[in-house]
Amino acid sequence: MIREVIVTTADAAGKVHIAPFGLISAGEDWIIAPFRPSTTLDNLAALPFAVANYTDDVRIFAGSIIGRRDWPLAPIAGFPVPRLAGALAHAELSIVRTEDDPQRPRFFCRVLRRENHAPFEGLNRAKAAVLELAVLVSRLDFLPREKIEGEIAYLKIAIEKTAGPDEAEAWSWLMEKVSARLSLD
Repeated sequence: MIREVIVTTADAAGKVHIAPFGLISAGEDWIIAPFRPSTTLDNLAALPFAVANYTDDVRIFAGSIIGRRDWPLAPIAGFPVPRLAGALAHAELSIVRTEDDPQRPRFFCRVLRRENHAPFEGLNRAKAAVLELAVLVSRLDFLPREKIEGEIAYLKIAIEKTAGPDEAEAWSWLMEKVSARLSLD
């Protein structure tokens, strides 16, 4: 199973990086598998801790994909990496072992502590559509135009039927990136 979250990491100097990730289930633990090169990979190598931020705010997923990474953070007492201030919940992760790989190393993470901050009030189809579009946007450089256009046409149905203002905003950010890419083709 893969769970879509926002991961916060920090470098040795404490500079925080925010990135969307699909955490891979490993029993009670999680695996973070960043591609080379990446800031998350560098941060985990320098400071072996991360926070899995559970959020239903799809603007953070969309924003992170297109470079909008300035989201409010909150410190965690006794933990070296902050969490997203708006997270519904978070899990504090400690790297217990690493498997090197030339393309995508795996960081095996033990959950040290979980904390809830706000109630989860459900999803709508538009949130799921934005997440899928975010994944699609992260792969624009190697997917064929027909695949991109077909996926967007299908996902747009959920946006038109169920999106609120946050989902519509996130969708528009991602579509700007798609339009820019497709105009180059």
